[in-house]
Formats: sequence, structure tokens, C-alpha cells
Amino acid sequence: MAATPESKVKDKIKKVLEDNHVYYAMPIGSGYGRSGVPDFLCCVAGQFLAIEAKATSKDTPTALQIREMKRIEMSGGLTAVIHEGNLDYLENIIKLTREVNND
Repeated sequence: MAATPESKVKDKIKKVLEDNHVYYAMPIGSGYGRSGVPDFLCCVAGQFLAIEAKATSKDTPTALQIREMKRIEMSGGLTAVIHEGNLDYLENIIKLTREVNND
């Protein structure tokens, strides 16, 4: 089975997270879970970070995904939409979060 463009981005996100020793989990969508939960749930220096993966910058989160990201932000967590063209943004988030939290 060929990898989809989004799955390729997810693999690159995993590599960034692993290279930076970031804890992450990828919730599996099912009939029992909450719809719209981001693809990656992470912990960086004690800070909650949720990542929604998209294949390109033209791909946008769904209304449910936006709702969940807003709920996370209202609870003090960080969110990011990461695609092929902004993987460096994820690395910057990790670096700055560690600096702010003195990790």
C-alpha cells in the first residue's frame, strides 16, 4: 500500500519529535473517541502540545479539528498545524517551549 502525502508528513513529524526526545501519542479515531482530536498529542518540557498534520499548506483543519484545537488552547495547551513546508516551525516550537520552561 502506497503512503499518502499526509502519512509522509506524519512520518517526518515523528522523526522531529523523536530526534528532540519529545513524548507523543497518536490517538486512533474510532466510534468511541472524540471527533476532531489532533493527530499528535505531545508533552514538551511539561507543556501540552497538539499537532494536526496536513499534507500541504493548502490543506486546512476541519471545523471539528479547529474546535478541538481551540479547546486545547483555552486549557493552556499549544496547538500547531504542521505540513511539508513548515516542519522547521515545529522544531522552533520545541526549542522555544524548552527555553521558556527552562528544560
